Amino acid sequence: MTDESATTALATGRGEPLPRILIVDDHPFFLFGLTAILEEELLARSVACVGTVAEAVEDLRQYPETALVLLDLGLQGEAGLSLFAELEKLGLPVPVVVISSREDETSVRAARSAGAVGFLPKSADRRSLIRMIRKVSQGELFYPSLQTAVVQSDSLTPRQLEVLGLLAEGLPNKRICQVLDLTEHTVKTHLKAIFVHLGVHNRTECVAKARALGLINR
Repeated sequence: MTDESATTALATGRGEPLPRILIVDDHPFFLFGLTAILEEELLARSVACVGTVAEAVEDLRQYPETALVLLDLGLQGEAGLSLFAELEKLGLPVPVVVISSREDETSVRAARSAGAVGFLPKSADRRSLIRMIRKVSQGELFYPSLQTAVVQSDSLTPRQLEVLGLLAEGLPNKRICQVLDLTEHTVKTHLKAIFVHLGVHNRTECVAKARALGLINR
């Protein structure tokens, strides 16, 4: 990542720094440079670094307030994307952005399918890093290299939009059932239809994409 200067940091008029960012990468030189940028630009109040998925899981258990994970796609001896399965087991909805030296479309799509809210190549400059963190901290997706299909809100039913809105508020299925007076089976059916329509695979990605497309505002 180059040292191109940026005119404005996340904390200067565009939002507060994230409380904590965890970097999962096993390249010390890259870790040093990325951590320095995050601190210099006041993008996070605290930055932690680990080198394996197991260490990342343990760190997130201890620090559930972590606001963002920056994950290397290829860790030594293991696949970085395996972290998503571990987060699912733990029930931790922390957003994950993949940062990788591999920039091919297959890698980008694999990250998105796994549930990453963004993808940033390691060749990206400082300005791109700042823009990415601003977007994902606002609940948006960051995939500048992919063409995003336009989704019209009127192609979702009014009931599906209600379910989507409650999902964005963080309500579990049982609570959505109570609010809308629906059976759990009906809620699951609506969620499945919403996921298929938006082309997503989990709740976190669903909410992020819905916000990016303007389907929900909160």
